[in-house]
This record gives sequence, structure tokens and C-alpha cells, in this order.
Amino acid sequence: MRFDFDTMLERHGKDSIAVDGIGKTADFAVAPGKPKEGFDAIPMWVADMNFPTAPSIVQAVIQRAQHPAYGYFSPSEQYYDAIIRWHRLRNRVTGLSKEHIGYENGVLGCVSSAMQAFTAPGERVLLHSPTYIGFTHVLEDNGRMAELSPLVKDESGIWRMDYEDMERRIRKHHIHFAIFCSPHNPCGRVWEEEEIRRAMEIFRKYDVVVVSDEIWSDIILEGHRHIPTQSVSEDARMRTIAVYAPSKTFNLAGLIGSYHVVYNSTLRDRLERQSRCCHYNDMNVLSMHALIGAYSDEGHAWADELCRVLSKNVFYAYDFIRDNFEGVEAMRPQGTYMMFLHCEEYCKRTGRTIDEVIGAGWDVGVAWQQGAPFHDPWAIRMNFAVPYSYVEKAMDRLKKYVFV
Repeated sequence: MRFDFDTMLERHGKDSIAVDGIGKTADFAVAPGKPKEGFDAIPMWVADMNFPTAPSIVQAVIQRAQHPAYGYFSPSEQYYDAIIRWHRLRNRVTGLSKEHIGYENGVLGCVSSAMQAFTAPGERVLLHSPTYIGFTHVLEDNGRMAELSPLVKDESGIWRMDYEDMERRIRKHHIHFAIFCSPHNPCGRVWEEEEIRRAMEIFRKYDVVVVSDEIWSDIILEGHRHIPTQSVSEDARMRTIAVYAPSKTFNLAGLIGSYHVVYNSTLRDRLERQSRCCHYNDMNVLSMHALIGAYSDEGHAWADELCRVLSKNVFYAYDFIRDNFEGVEAMRPQGTYMMFLHCEEYCKRTGRTIDEVIGAGWDVGVAWQQGAPFHDPWAIRMNFAVPYSYVEKAMDRLKKYVFV
């Protein structure tokens, strides 16, 4: 490999919730418990990676930081050009220009601004469940209500949208705003073009504004391809607010820096007007240069290698779980580095509660995450963005000490 994905990055004392938050449940309500003596903690909960980021990003940030002035600035043409080129090369996007791109402090910040611009307090917003916990929080914090349309597994165990259920809920509750997660977190689905087209046709029929969270769109596992929501039809292009960031792909969440792509000028004007109300939706100069470094040629190569590494990790873990953990259901993720384990059958067969199972993993250092906040009371979410040797170690511990 050209880049190092084999060494576990030392993150203790380096401002990392993923490692320093373990065992600190007073500070982080969903944090895993501290492992028992004799076991090291394998961070498999917070959705960031235990790999060093791309060297091109480090170089870009250091080079800019060495200039001793950090005053007011405007995004450079290089910033916009990097985004346009990235989407052309990776997602086959054409027609994207500077005017369509706008900075966001985060994907959830954009969701919040769009929600305030296009809904009123008390309105229902359509989402699919299981649901990313961040969506739940931003809805509740803004006085909106989540209307959950459950994803269903087909005969092959693949999560699918229930289009009839979506339409029924939209019609019943007069819904005009939806959050669409593509690829889906926490289920790991990479939606096929026809699936997205059918969903967007329902949204067109009922005049629903769509925020498409595509922050995971670069982490696509082998055998799959990301389809931008805005690409499936002209109507989808014009009714969708798409949100992206290099943060998941390159482990840059601590730098803050997302962006929206909005082709419809009316949607864009209202979104940007709302986002300006807080007077806080401004880019950090170092995050701008980090994105430029990420979206460079070396960044492309690094992201490609990352996807190969994650594919190996996830495919191994899925096969191991399927072959060794009776009663634990999992779909092999098609994108992201997260896996959602459904343990209802196992718990009912063994008489153990899901909390007991989760705690047993924590005791032996498998720092996985409770699935209940994602709207599945029998689930566990696991992060496989760790070196392969640690995936093997985690699976071995689960087999010896947890699913026995």
C-alpha cells in the first residue's frame, strides 16, 4: 500500500472523543464503559477513523499555518475549483459551478437552516429508520417532529425503502420536507439509481423539499457506486439541497467544514438567508486549505486506497458475524465504515438483554455503540475504520467472551 492503514493511530491525549471519551459516561451519555483490567479499548463507536489523514492535507494545513496571519478572508477560487473537480471525477457530475456551492459549518447545521427556512415549528419531517442520531437531535432542538418510515429487509437481507409507507405518511401528515441519507447511516446502504428515482418521484408528487445528506458519498465499498440524488432527474436537481464534506472521508470533523450544492436559486436564497441569521456560519481558513489538500490528486489516491481497506475490514467482519454469532442479523454494508447489528433473536434465545450484550463487549474492550438512539432497541452500531488486525482482535474477543 502507498499509505499506512495498518498502524493504530495513537490518539490518547490528542483531543479525541473516540478514545478519551471511553469510560466517561458523565461527559458523554452514549460513551462505552471502560474495559476490565487486561483489555485495551478498541474504539468502534464514534463515526471517525483511527487512521492518519492524507499527507496532502497535513502539508496544506502546515503550509498555510506557517504564514503568520489569520485574518478575515474569502473562499478562494481554488477552493471552489477543487470541489467542482472532485465531484466531476468521483461522481460524474456536470454543470456544477461556483454559484451552486455554499459553505456550511456542518451537515446538521445545514439541515437546521433548511428546516427553519422551509418548515414551521410542530411540522413533521420524513426520515427513514433506523435513523442517524444527529437528525433526531436537530429535529427535536428545532421543535419539529420526526415521521419515521421504516426501512425493510428483502429476502436477501438488504435494506429497502418502503415507498407505499413513505407516500402514506407524507399524505396523512401533509409533509413537505424530508431528510434523505445517501449512503445511509447507520444501515450502510448505497442506494441504486432506480431506488432514488422512485423516492424523488414521490417527493415531486407531494412537493417535498429534500435535504440529501451525502457526507458518506466518498466511502463506497467494492462493487458499488454512489449516485448523487440531484442526478436522477431534472426535478430532483431542482428540489434537493445536497450536503457534502471531506470530514468523514478524510477524518477532518475537528476542523469543521461542510458545503451545500443547491441548483435551485429560490431554495438557495432562502437557505443562505436563514443560515446567515446566526452570524456564525463562517469558514475557518485552515479548513479551507484542508479541503483543497483533500481534493488533490494525492487525496483521490488516498480515498481510493481507504475504500479498499475498509472493504476488506467490513467484508471480513460481516462473514465472521454471519458464521459465528447465531441470532445476530447484519447486512454487509455497501458504503460507510459502520455496521448495524440486530440482536433481537440472539437476546430472546439466550435470555440476555441488549444492554447486557453491549456491556459484555465494553468489558473486553470492544467499544461499540448502543443502537437504541438510532431507533432500533435491539441494535448495536460498529465502526470498522481501524487497522485490519484490530478488526480481527475485536471479532475474536466477541466470539470468546460475548456471543458464547
